Amino acid sequence: MTSARLQTVPYAAGRLTDVHLPAPGGAGPAPVVLLWHGRGPNERDVLRPLAREAAGLGLLVLVPDWNAEQPDGGSAELLASLAQARRIATEHDGDPTRLVLAGWSMGGREAIAVATHPGTPAELRPVAAVGIASRYSTEAVTTGEAPLDHLAAGPSPVPLRLVHGTADEIVDVEHTRQLSAALAKQMSTVRTLELPTDHAGVVMTTYRPEARRCLPATDAGTLAAGRRTAAVLAEAAGLS
Repeated sequence: MTSARLQTVPYAAGRLTDVHLPAPGGAGPAPVVLLWHGRGPNERDVLRPLAREAAGLGLLVLVPDWNAEQPDGGSAELLASLAQARRIATEHDGDPTRLVLAGWSMGGREAIAVATHPGTPAELRPVAAVGIASRYSTEAVTTGEAPLDHLAAGPSPVPLRLVHGTADEIVDVEHTRQLSAALAKQMSTVRTLELPTDHAGVVMTTYRPEARRCLPATDAGTLAAGRRTAAVLAEAAGLS
């Protein structure tokens, strides 16, 4: 799919990523956000509302498909998208030295895990990470450890931002509060934002049972919540 502000390119054989371009007229290459969707396979479209909003704030946003139903839980695809993100960013006038790793739901757990794990190679580590509506006490498929566990051993090597809806019935907000409290004890740089919305609303969507999918939201409250999530992405990238 291509349009004036959206292009779709491969990041690996048979695997695609949406490239959401910032509005023209920015000063220099744009900061980059690699944004991972949740457990549902190949749902990059679900994050298009949030990605568009974030791109409108001046970010180059990459949203790859990945499949948690793979034998490895999707680990290879997630890591491949990260390995190629800087190359793709450079090809689209992004700044590869200002890469933020973010994710929603299961993707958020994986983003925080990879960004903070001591075994992550320096060339892959982002400058910051954002977890959105995630559970951090569960083992990550990418690192083999729960982020909460390895962060208990030492402070985060990068600044973290956490976002969660207080009406989330899929992943309780207490999971984010638990990680936030642990990071505070470790003197890590972390900021937490709680929003009056649910699991889907925090990324500017509404779950539709008939579609068995999250679709773009239309109500004002959900759109407002999603805009605040986009602002957190921009803040993590140094734009505010």
